[in-house]
Amino acid sequence: MAEMGFRKVNDMVGHAEMLMPDEEVIRANNKLREIDLSQIITPAKDFGEPGQSMYNTEKQDHALDITIDQEFIKKSAAALEPKPTFPGQDPVPMAVYIEHTVKNTDRALGTTLSHEVSKRWGENGLPDSTIHLKLDGHAGQSLGAWLAAGVLIELEGDANDYVGKGLSGGKIVVYPPLNSSFKAEENIVVGNVCLYGATGGSAFFRGIAAERFCVRNSGAKVVVEGVGDHGCEYMTGGMAVVLGKTGKNFAAGMSGGVAYIFDEDNTFHTRCNMAQVLLETVDEGSEADVKLRSLIEQHVKYTRSTVGRAILNDWPAARSKFVK
Repeated sequence: MAEMGFRKVNDMVGHAEMLMPDEEVIRANNKLREIDLSQIITPAKDFGEPGQSMYNTEKQDHALDITIDQEFIKKSAAALEPKPTFPGQDPVPMAVYIEHTVKNTDRALGTTLSHEVSKRWGENGLPDSTIHLKLDGHAGQSLGAWLAAGVLIELEGDANDYVGKGLSGGKIVVYPPLNSSFKAEENIVVGNVCLYGATGGSAFFRGIAAERFCVRNSGAKVVVEGVGDHGCEYMTGGMAVVLGKTGKNFAAGMSGGVAYIFDEDNTFHTRCNMAQVLLETVDEGSEADVKLRSLIEQHVKYTRSTVGRAILNDWPAARSKFVK
């Protein structure tokens, strides 16, 4: 940078005149000889008004002040900023229940609320489900991203990609409308890359998740009724339970955590990437037996899953079909 006359990275923005084609590389590839790079390496100042700044020319308005989370924060005052019941008594967070209809342009629901939870109550957040958001509709991307402990999002509907991204102790429940006629276990209810980078908390999805489910999960416990390709890729911790089929390349790069697959037709091994994992059975009375059943029971409790209920009703036989 110093050799080019720049003191800061920001000072370099727009100075494309400092770039030049590598003639040796171009000569070595006939296809590159036909590419005209002149527009790319023309300085930004030559395109704009004389004297116009080339860096941070316009402030971006993220419209955070009008998001639904601002309403959630106001309605959660009893949990976020509780007042002592008696003089001298430590304030105790009060339970809050909020209902709201959402649409697919409502993104990152619960994220700004979680910021307020963490700011006031620290890393450990609030007691389990202190703030309960009961939503219905079609949630936009990143529902419950970085959701803090003590916040429960219950969505009757479906959600786009990145549900529970960076989940940080909160709880997310998604199930189709109770009056729907289709089979949840045969339909996608949440999109791609759910639970990416989750560090804690739990999630229960009545239905199928699309591709790259639980990628880089390091601590969350989740239940879903089917996943697309590349499930649990690069997972390092936590627990994933799939009560249905998986796509191909499951567990690629998985170096930690545990996944349980309900393998009714004994074909899961053909879709699992075996480079770093071992496949085991779930033995009766084992720790895995207890943990797996407990998580499925929670799944049925929160989502009314018929698949989960059928498995629990025939547990001895169903357990033998799980692959760990």
